[in-house]
Amino acid sequence: MGGERAAGGRIRAGVRRWRRGAGLFAAGLVVAGCAAMPGDGPVQRVETSERSDNDTQGVRVWAVPPEDDDSPTQIVRGFLEAITSDDPDFETAKEYLTPERREEWEPFAGTSVLSAGPQVTPVTDSPVESGEHGVDAAQDDTQRITLSGTRMASVDESRVYAPRSGDYEATLLLRRTDGQWRIDDLPDGLVMGDADFSRIYRSVNTFYYADLGAESGRVEQGGDVLVADPVVVRRRIEPVSDAIEALLDGPSEWLDPVVGSAFPPGARMVGDGARVDDSQRLTLWLAGIPADWPPSRCEEMAAQLLHTVRDVRDSTSVEVSEARLLTESGGRLCSLSESGAEQHAPGLLDGDTERPYFLDAEHRLVSVADDGTARPVQGVLGRSDAENPGLRSVAIDRTRAYAAGVSTDGQRLYTAPLTGGEGVTEVYAGATAGEDAGLSAPSWDGLGDLWVADRNPDDPALLRLTGGRGEAVEIPVDGLRSGQRIEAVRVASDGVRIAMLISGPDEEETLQLGRIERAEGADGVEVAVSDLRPVAPQLVDVAAVSWAGDSRLVVVGRPSDGVEQLLYVQTDGSMVNTPSVPGLNDATGVAAAEEESEPLLAETAGGIAWLADGTQWKKIDGGSAPVYPG
Repeated sequence: MGGERAAGGRIRAGVRRWRRGAGLFAAGLVVAGCAAMPGDGPVQRVETSERSDNDTQGVRVWAVPPEDDDSPTQIVRGFLEAITSDDPDFETAKEYLTPERREEWEPFAGTSVLSAGPQVTPVTDSPVESGEHGVDAAQDDTQRITLSGTRMASVDESRVYAPRSGDYEATLLLRRTDGQWRIDDLPDGLVMGDADFSRIYRSVNTFYYADLGAESGRVEQGGDVLVADPVVVRRRIEPVSDAIEALLDGPSEWLDPVVGSAFPPGARMVGDGARVDDSQRLTLWLAGIPADWPPSRCEEMAAQLLHTVRDVRDSTSVEVSEARLLTESGGRLCSLSESGAEQHAPGLLDGDTERPYFLDAEHRLVSVADDGTARPVQGVLGRSDAENPGLRSVAIDRTRAYAAGVSTDGQRLYTAPLTGGEGVTEVYAGATAGEDAGLSAPSWDGLGDLWVADRNPDDPALLRLTGGRGEAVEIPVDGLRSGQRIEAVRVASDGVRIAMLISGPDEEETLQLGRIERAEGADGVEVAVSDLRPVAPQLVDVAAVSWAGDSRLVVVGRPSDGVEQLLYVQTDGSMVNTPSVPGLNDATGVAAAEEESEPLLAETAGGIAWLADGTQWKKIDGGSAPVYPG
């Protein structure tokens, strides 16, 4: 993996991850059911529709090989069932192929995810000519079969998931070999319905260091912040090793411009790979580490490793308290304890997230105590006198020293301390006001900068105020099309990712994730938001969003065939491993902490509710605009 050196000496990958041969993935086929063989007992066919989530937690599903005299359609269906088994290298699936094709087919090239299992359709009006696709046989010894369906997403060879809509179609060519039908031509990779994909794979986070570019020196811990980069791995087949391999391959193409890795280009697992002993110590044998690699860089590598494995272990029995990195010959590189890894960690810039806030019925800023009671803050925004200008939205900085808020008419942005006698400062005034214009709710990043969207219909803009008090500077947003406008902004604490609700001419709001890039320009630091990508394309309208973890968001949204609801989404658009949010009627807003253990808050027609125990919503008080610091 070639690369260039980023700020702090870390490596920024110049070539994307590539698949070395063990894992999952593909770009070509699909699933209707599964021929399943449990660990003991008789072999029996288990259709996909008969499986439940509980069936997959501790039981591996094995494929069934083809039977004598199977028809071409039966061969294709059996193959599609076999590729959804827990066969590590798809050896049984390869039995459905001709001997020549078994050597060539690459199942790990990518995966197409369809809304349901594919339609299997024999082609009857397109004869196969001798010599076509390399076939030298009579027509009655060959058969084409088409697979089709509606594509939802794709996973590339680097294990990166991306929503992708459209039609899917692939044609398979079968040939009779020694009297038996086998698949002789097919695309590399896998294809399966979304239900099977969710059963077999799960999303895990790999971690890389935030690269704040020209602003890297502004915060003490900015260069030690790890940013989550989700990948998908098979749940029951070496998920830890696959996640480590993905980590070594480097960040995804989307995140790469704003992160770096402490691992040198070409680092790879060797020998026994990764192993966890009875002392909960993870040992990793590595090749490609220079002899003069600094110990501090090695510890940064170990921190990346520990946090990645920690994310995988949340759904496995793996517990790790220490990472030990060794050379290929067993020589010691470095070791790092779990506590030591906290010096290089995700969430270092989250700030104090233990206490949520909202605006009560008198437009006072109040904080919520552990027992669910709401108390006004001590500063001017907690009073109901004339010095409090009255707010319709608010954001608390991550040190809990200052608040920023938008006036009730939406035209003015203020800041004020949460405590003490200092008054309110107007830091920006927009040109428009009103419910459908004016300013969005503000948001603080971990560097202490304040972000807000000016929703002026004639001149919309994304603005940043350095330190929360500097001049409001417009930030260009690459990918924002004509007629679109930013309605809401939520900046991640790491300062390199931003979630935005964007409206278009149809007035429906979609959730997009942008990358915040910084560069040194002629007039100082130039900041831009680049490469917008959809996060929840299955939702036709999103009303509110909040960060809820390293790579997780919680939204109020409406599916195309459903009603508005609260749900979690991953930043890559993939499935979420956490339980769903209990139902809540009439939710219009939501707030979550980037520390996932803190309770959710929601705004409803009846006021503010919170999910203290994770199972039942409880009303706190009348009010609006719930927020955690950020």
